[in-house]
Amino acid sequence: MPNVTAGLVAVRLLSGAQNPCLNGPLRRKSAGMAEPPNPGAQSSILPADLAAALFGRARNIALAPGEMLFQAGDPCTGCYQVKAGLLKVTLDLASGRERILAILGPGALVGELSVIDGSPRSARVTALRAAQLAFVSRAEFDAFAERQPQLFRAIAGVLAQRIRDINGALAAASFLPMRGRVARTLLTLADAFGKDVGSGRILIRHKVNQGDLAAMAGVARENLSRILQDFMRAKTVSRFAGYYCLENKSALEREVGLADGQ
Repeated sequence: MPNVTAGLVAVRLLSGAQNPCLNGPLRRKSAGMAEPPNPGAQSSILPADLAAALFGRARNIALAPGEMLFQAGDPCTGCYQVKAGLLKVTLDLASGRERILAILGPGALVGELSVIDGSPRSARVTALRAAQLAFVSRAEFDAFAERQPQLFRAIAGVLAQRIRDINGALAAASFLPMRGRVARTLLTLADAFGKDVGSGRILIRHKVNQGDLAAMAGVARENLSRILQDFMRAKTVSRFAGYYCLENKSALEREVGLADGQ
């Protein structure tokens, strides 16, 4: 199964002249300047030395925006590490809607579960933006693991964190109302890709369209649009040119907490 936790990613910021979330020194940043990865979102990352050894002689693969890496049911040929760009991991629901399980950025592993047990891919992985990946075949993975058995311990840590994330997502889908699910999704994106731009405001440094945001939250797009409008009217969230800014993080946390009876 592909990784279902967000990897590290460097996302371009809008210039301060365009984005009302940016002020002070941030206004002087170029729109083309990449931000450093968020150091707090590392659950999908192998230790640097282990990753460097495993993927040191890997084959490079390039994906264009919208290009699919693999889909559910495809046979496993190996695993990947994201070097640059952004991917989404999705499932097609019986209703016909798409559900986004994860957004993956540089450093994230893709397909490592299938390479361990040989099972088919369990989800679709598609490039959200142009991406560069390193690929090692299953035979190369097995040979490396024989020489470096600590690889299995490292991947076990990745999978354990993934189970915790899945449990959290299942609880949200089961017990949170739609407003709580949308609030939780925005908080999760801010945790993985956010930057504090002053006064407690957090800019999500990746453009997210409403279709993808609805697929992450597990709600219909029309319901997402209505909830976002409510949040914007309350000045809880702002949006400009596809970038969301959490204006009042505490209010979103209350949306989640109130649904949990806290």
